[in-house]
Amino acid sequence: MNVRTILAAAVVALAPLAAPAAEPTAKVRQKLYVTNSTGDDVTIIDVATNKPLGRIEVGPHPHGIAVPAAQNFILVTIEGKKPGELVWIDPKTDKVTDKMEVGPEPNQLAVTPDGKFAYVPCSNGYFEVIDLATRKIVERIHTGGRPHNTVCSADGKHMYLAPMGDVKKVLIADTSTHKVIGEIPFSNVVRPIAISADEKYFFAQVDGLVGFEMADIASRKVIHRVADTLTDEQKSIPSRSHGIGVRPDQKELWECDLAHSMVHVFDLTGEEPKQVAAIPMGGHVYWLTFSPDGKFCYVSVLSKNEAAVVDTATKEVVARIPAGKEPKRLLAVTVAER
Repeated sequence: MNVRTILAAAVVALAPLAAPAAEPTAKVRQKLYVTNSTGDDVTIIDVATNKPLGRIEVGPHPHGIAVPAAQNFILVTIEGKKPGELVWIDPKTDKVTDKMEVGPEPNQLAVTPDGKFAYVPCSNGYFEVIDLATRKIVERIHTGGRPHNTVCSADGKHMYLAPMGDVKKVLIADTSTHKVIGEIPFSNVVRPIAISADEKYFFAQVDGLVGFEMADIASRKVIHRVADTLTDEQKSIPSRSHGIGVRPDQKELWECDLAHSMVHVFDLTGEEPKQVAAIPMGGHVYWLTFSPDGKFCYVSVLSKNEAAVVDTATKEVVARIPAGKEPKRLLAVTVAER
């Protein structure tokens, strides 16, 4: 056997021991989607550059926006149609891919992380549970009042339903049965809501308080009533809180003070929430959300038709991005491009 033959045999023998070729790293892009409440569209913003990419026509008065954990589709509720409508958007193409009728004036929905169900609050007193695969309503949960806001626990087991009106409580539904299994009472009409990632604490903005109430979920009781720190001049101007969220690291809670044009920040690491910042926004603010890494907070400045970008470390506005007519809900979405 010559040397060439021996070397060829050695290569064949060693081939199975070679490391497999590395899989190509998936390329992702982050985009911010903003519902323009008195228009008919959703503004798309490139998170990397803080520049608008375009708009998606979805129907009159888009309101709520939500995604599953995979973020492979976006759902938007259309308040201005009769009956209301639920719209699907493909974040890869930014095209509307489907629509279905739902109850009247649908507001802020939530989706289970597995993407199987959406809970849609409608003005007729019901949260409609949508099977997203079949595009069918599989349950209607009566809450009374005016169903308005919804959040899901991180594990997808519980959906929290917040109607406005004299109900003055948040109902807890089991997502495996779509039945109400508990409730958390609050001092007044419940507005926007948020939940800690470990599902220990629940936060609700309520009428009559510029601030929020914090509840212990296990005991179903409010444990802290937290008022924003306001100047004497601000106290003379009627306002309400609308827009609340827990920063992804779970160390801070951010909330919007609408008419005072402020975002207030609270430290959650102590025995009770403590205000650590008040950020002037230059216009009436209505909603907020965070980048996945928590480095930025995006705030809808309703009266300026823009989205403001706040650096969560410095607590300073670093960009202002044009949106549509009276932007409200915002959501940062991570899109896999291949």
